[in-house]
Amino acid sequence: MKEQRFSRMQLLVGKTAMEQLAGASVAVFGVGGVGSYATEALARAGVGSLTLVDFDDICATNINRQIHALEDTVGRSKVEVMAERCCQINPGCQVIPKYAFYQAETALELLPSGYDYVLDCIDHITAKLHLIETCVKRRIPVISSMGAANKLDPTQIKVADISATEKCRLARIIRKELRQRAITQGVQVVYSTEEFRPLSDEAHVCADNCICPHREEQRWSCSDRRVILGSSSYIPPIFGLTMAGVVVQQLMGKSPLTTDARLK
Repeated sequence: MKEQRFSRMQLLVGKTAMEQLAGASVAVFGVGGVGSYATEALARAGVGSLTLVDFDDICATNINRQIHALEDTVGRSKVEVMAERCCQINPGCQVIPKYAFYQAETALELLPSGYDYVLDCIDHITAKLHLIETCVKRRIPVISSMGAANKLDPTQIKVADISATEKCRLARIIRKELRQRAITQGVQVVYSTEEFRPLSDEAHVCADNCICPHREEQRWSCSDRRVILGSSSYIPPIFGLTMAGVVVQQLMGKSPLTTDARLK
């Protein structure tokens, strides 16, 4: 079975490319709607080492868009469940789950040297900015997910340099903040040009009205959470699969996209 596991991929890209993927080490930060699908695509492509970083547990409200969210996984750590899936896909893959929140204080522990690529699938803006900036300074190739929530049109999803993004509110914030950190371009992002969709009258704020069915079992508090945005079953997964596609191509040396960030 080992020889057949990635035979279709090898027919597409060749033995040398598969060896490059098997020798690659990739980290995924944020294993939710975007990150879970990105992780699974990387595992199914034959990437040899995956580090998964997330502080969250699976909630019933995740089931509509997160690949690891099932009736019998609700309440479990996202990274632990995702690691189990990856090992079932490829027992030869080294999967390292890290149940932790990435921030400046944990950066040294959670982002050591040696990664060939980092996927930023984090929702928290401060953490997102720190992760991108740290990767740029350490010259670790990084691709970042912009806003996948509150979207419905898959035809407007694009890959671009952060400096070339448009119509994405999160990308505008990230672009501005990165300029203040002397990073003007060279950071790849997946984003959508879909126009902003007004929030529903049914919008919730976790701190005031937590809708998680298993709140009492969670190891984190909803007290610092922001407004809950609507999210479809297909936009976050497409974001994640697109990110994985870019990374796989670059690991094989088959993508023209640059990974060199430019500083002022």
